[in-house]
Amino acid sequence: MLFLAMSGQTGARRVVTAARGRFTKDGRCLFTCWPELVYRNSNQYSSNHHRCLSTTAAHWNASSSPTANQKTPSYSYIVVGAGSAGCVLANRLSEDAHESVLQLEAGPKDMLLGIKRLSWKIHMPAALTYNLCDDKYNWYYHTEHQANMDNRVLYWPRGRVWGGSSSLNAMVYIRGHAEDYNRWQREGAEGWDYEHCLPYFRKAQCHELGENRYRGGSGPLHVSRGKTDHPLHKAFIEAGQQAGYPFTDDMNGEQQEGLGWMDMTIHKGKRWSTASAYLRPALGRPNLTTEVRCLTTKILFDGNRAVGVEYTQDGQKKRAYAEKEVILSGGAINSPQLLMLSGVGNADDLKQHGIPVVQHLPGVGSNLQDHLELYVQQQCTQPISLYKAQKPFHMVKIGLEWLTMFTGYGATSHLESGGFIRSHPKVTHPDIQFHFLPSQVIDHGRVASKIEAYQVHVGTMRSTSIGWMKLKSANPLDHPILQPNYLSTDIDVLEFRQCVKLSREIFAQKAFESFRGPEVQPGPEVQSDSEIDAFVRRKADSAYHPSCTCKMGSPSDPMAVVDSNTRVMGLERLRVIDASIMPSIVSGNLNAPTIMLAEKAADIIRGRPPLADPGVPVYQPPTLDTQR
Repeated sequence: MLFLAMSGQTGARRVVTAARGRFTKDGRCLFTCWPELVYRNSNQYSSNHHRCLSTTAAHWNASSSPTANQKTPSYSYIVVGAGSAGCVLANRLSEDAHESVLQLEAGPKDMLLGIKRLSWKIHMPAALTYNLCDDKYNWYYHTEHQANMDNRVLYWPRGRVWGGSSSLNAMVYIRGHAEDYNRWQREGAEGWDYEHCLPYFRKAQCHELGENRYRGGSGPLHVSRGKTDHPLHKAFIEAGQQAGYPFTDDMNGEQQEGLGWMDMTIHKGKRWSTASAYLRPALGRPNLTTEVRCLTTKILFDGNRAVGVEYTQDGQKKRAYAEKEVILSGGAINSPQLLMLSGVGNADDLKQHGIPVVQHLPGVGSNLQDHLELYVQQQCTQPISLYKAQKPFHMVKIGLEWLTMFTGYGATSHLESGGFIRSHPKVTHPDIQFHFLPSQVIDHGRVASKIEAYQVHVGTMRSTSIGWMKLKSANPLDHPILQPNYLSTDIDVLEFRQCVKLSREIFAQKAFESFRGPEVQPGPEVQSDSEIDAFVRRKADSAYHPSCTCKMGSPSDPMAVVDSNTRVMGLERLRVIDASIMPSIVSGNLNAPTIMLAEKAADIIRGRPPLADPGVPVYQPPTLDTQR
């Protein structure tokens, strides 16, 4: 944040050339002015974008077919979505020169005129709140009213741009705990235990600290540590140890538990999204075709076989056919939505919208899981937080340094320290996560910090509150109904109470003595359990990690949507590969696990033997009774 507020290679080459030609022709719609002018005119851009979608809606409602003289292209694979998983798949599947790949993305490219500086709101790590808080590159979803959170509606940003949410997120690289993946195997995802997932984390990664048994050193995804050396980050890690928690030198390595330095998907001062890591290096391949600003509205079936997709682009309805497979990588909201729009889902729900049923799969849209978090904030008595950095003069100064050298306060998301702890004795592995920030965040970063302050983002990792999503209508332009059912179980309420208490305990340690002012949030008046619970209901918000809506599982599980090979149950030539197929949410941020998942799935599709690392050591706490 700146928490500063049928085709062979020749045919494929023709399609690529045509696609590039269309993009060049449509260049008049792109902003070519200096970045700040881009920002000032973003509302006009959004308006034009929605007018384009309105035209699309007219074509959809008219049920018109592609024009008779339009030759329908064919590819080996069609990948729907260019996000955290889709970019990985586009790269890995197009490595085989004998296979052609079409990738369809609803949003635009992530660069203007191929220059990252002109799209600084994506590529400057500190500027992330700009795109989190408007709809230019963002689906801008909202939940239903939450009965257990004072009837609030919560905001869910999701990426609609090359890179997907990896172009919007806070760039924190966290894999989760080994037991998350062993749990997947127990839940029916055969071959997805930790020893079979770790090699794919390594395959994807290029860590600046070098390769070891846990880290990768030569993958496309660059991962780094923070460079600011901020005293408040040091104080947080030291305070955690004073409170009785261990230090961990790599929370993605053998020992997740403890406090330490965060890994981030930042490379040479720039956000390193999956578009940067995977898609852009593959664009020169003649067998990869990419289309942008196209909304996929339907999967085409021949009986129970997926044969292609229908999509709208430039106000026209178009089709493309897949000789081998259609792969959905739209994410935890868009993939189940597209399945349901195409007749795959709960038959009763589909019939209510007049959608012909292709396959009754009641698990589509079910099992919705997310991470909830809140901010515990403390006033800082020294002028060292990011408060001044958010003043206009300093923002210009920071921006100019980044634009010229990709260095300075603009080159980090500032979430450089954090950690994982257990909420209670007897908990076997961490279920609470911290992200520490030397600043104050208000309303998702829409409002600038008002005081010198620091905060910890804290939330539970394995919520027992399970939700669902359903179609609002048969119109693909309508956002689906999102019901996460936050805080609907007693154990979730209890764990969030612990989040507040344990965060306060860390902030009360000696390491913060020279920085600690009055508590800003929850505030000194919030002390009893009932007062803390009321604060949580009033202030907790999504950590932007929706998942598990097309869960992977055994064919004997009536709620499983895909099998362990990512194939949709009961259908042929159709896969889902993204965060929606997680059987259960992992203990940490979801971007790294989603990339791993796509790397492993690519090997499955290509018929390669699975990688494995049996017997890899995983930290076990010396006792379950000493947790504070």
